[in-house]
Amino acid sequence: MKPLVLTVAGSDSGGGAGIQADLKTMLALGVHGMSVVTAVTAQNSLGVQGAWELPVEAVRAQYRSVVDDIGVRAVKTGMLASAELVEAVAELLAATDAPAVVDPVGVSKHGDSLLATSALESVRTRLLPVATVATPNLDEVAQLTGVRVDSESRMREAAEAVLSYGPTWVLIKGGHLTGDAVDLLTDGRAEHWLRAPRHDNRHTHGTGCTLASAIASQLAKGQSVPEAVAAAKEYVTGAIAAGFALGGGIGPVDHAWALTRRGTPAA
Repeated sequence: MKPLVLTVAGSDSGGGAGIQADLKTMLALGVHGMSVVTAVTAQNSLGVQGAWELPVEAVRAQYRSVVDDIGVRAVKTGMLASAELVEAVAELLAATDAPAVVDPVGVSKHGDSLLATSALESVRTRLLPVATVATPNLDEVAQLTGVRVDSESRMREAAEAVLSYGPTWVLIKGGHLTGDAVDLLTDGRAEHWLRAPRHDNRHTHGTGCTLASAIASQLAKGQSVPEAVAAAKEYVTGAIAAGFALGGGIGPVDHAWALTRRGTPAA
């Protein structure tokens, strides 16, 4: 049986991020993707025109339906929108014997808010403590901790601030800095600096969702956290390089780049 991976996230009608990006990533990496939809967005290459969260009971029912019958080897979370959804998902994750990759989605690529301000404390105190790996970008680090990273030298401070809320590992994504795309993975003891060349391509919609889903996919295959993150970084770097124009704004990364190049699922 293929490794089973569950995404708990919002739907992106444009297909570049959210549930759609998660499932494409899982397919490309050779795992079986399953989904719990937490919200529906009206979204395209220009931004988010509307968002509607699902009731907590609908989210809980989807999760239990999948996990109780099919099972799961790893879970990835994305857009959770409200404090009520954050707390319900955190409760579900705590009762699931599988690693959890938490992408604490706060804003979209276009700057649209995807998380209520009232939900930030629930993310800090309920969701991050059950995360195997938390994957905030620099804007989300500032939103959650108040630490503003303007250089690579401050990434360690950001990691310490996020780790104080309880995740086992944190991956601070430095993609918003200049120079090489550098990320810091740490559990507070070991440090892993991951670097990749920065590609001159504006079509990067869905990078955060894609990276978190790739990490979850590799964890489901039995890799360690450092191995999974390194493999996911390689995959998303290729997807960014192959990102393509779509609509009149920012296009998506190409989730199928490795399949197209190799003809087989990425390692």
